Parts: sequence; structure tokens; C-alpha cells
Amino acid sequence: MSEVYERRSVRKYKDEPISKEDILEIIQSGIKAPSSKNRQPWKYIILQGKEKEEMLNAFSNGIIREETGKALLPQSRKHIAGAKYTVKILEQAPVVILVVNSLGKSILDEMTPEERIYEICNIQSISASIQNMLLTATQKGIGSLWICDIYFAYAELCEWLKADGELIAAVALGYPDEYPKERPRRAIEDIVEWRN
Repeated sequence: MSEVYERRSVRKYKDEPISKEDILEIIQSGIKAPSSKNRQPWKYIILQGKEKEEMLNAFSNGIIREETGKALLPQSRKHIAGAKYTVKILEQAPVVILVVNSLGKSILDEMTPEERIYEICNIQSISASIQNMLLTATQKGIGSLWICDIYFAYAELCEWLKADGELIAAVALGYPDEYPKERPRRAIEDIVEWRN
């Protein structure tokens, strides 16, 4: 059966390291993704050990600010508990990959319509890259979780990261300590429209 059907979002990991070779093979599959105008806008920052701990500290500080100070996502406060849970997931994952749009602008920057289209196309490319990595991890028996809760700490993580470009997502990797069932999906007749 294809990895597309086997892939799950894993939130519990064993305390077992992933080899550098496996991490690099996962990344290599990411850079094989199609990209708009072959711009290949992706950059991957692999965090382990002390660096991962520092990133999680910045992440937690951002969640606190979002909860008690000036919120970037005021209408999403109902999801803060989920973001806190994400920090706990990342604490146990042996590898966290921050994914950056190396050609991107801050989400706070003004953009012309053309710049926005470039941004959308680059994010589509990066999303394809992330999916490739998740499928390769599944093929290797490594669990993964695609994380967007980073936006609750966008300013803090960008300041900690000090990287050019736009932070897009995080990916947790680790050997799974759970095997979740498939989540329900919308029926195909509800999402496909045929026009002949």
C-alpha cells in the first residue's frame, strides 16, 4: 500500500535517535518536489538537542504573549491550548525541522498583488516539499507531524531563528510511540465537481 494511505500525524515518539543519513534522505526527497518556475524556495533548519530546546523556549514565550499581550491571532485564542500541546509534542520529538521560504517576506509586510502571487506559488512549492518529506519518513518507519501552530509565536521564532526569508512550518520527526487510526475524510462526491 502506498505511503499516501499509511501516513498519519504522529504526536507521541519514542526516545530513539534518527540517523543523520535518514534525516538527509528525508530532506533530499523534499528538494525533489516540483516548484513554481523552478525557484526551489525551500530552506530546512534541522534542530536537535540544545538548539531544539532554545527554539521551544521561544515558541513558549510567543504563546504566552499571544495569551496575555498583543496577539497576532486574536480570533484564534481558542486554539492556544492546542499550541501548548504542540510544544509538548516537540519536546519529545528527536528532530524538529523548521521550514523557511527563502524567497519569502514576513507575513507582516505589505505586498503588491504580483508579490503576493509569487508568495502563494512559493508556499505551494514548499508544501509539496513537506509532503514529500512526510511520505519518505513514513516509508522509513519514522513518524511525522506537520505543524502550523508556530504562527502563535511567529515574531519570537523569527527573532530566535535569525534567518532570511519567511518561516512557513515545522515538521516533527521521530519513531512513533503510537499508531493513530485514519482520520475521517470528506466524501469524494462532496469535493469533486465534474465539468464536461
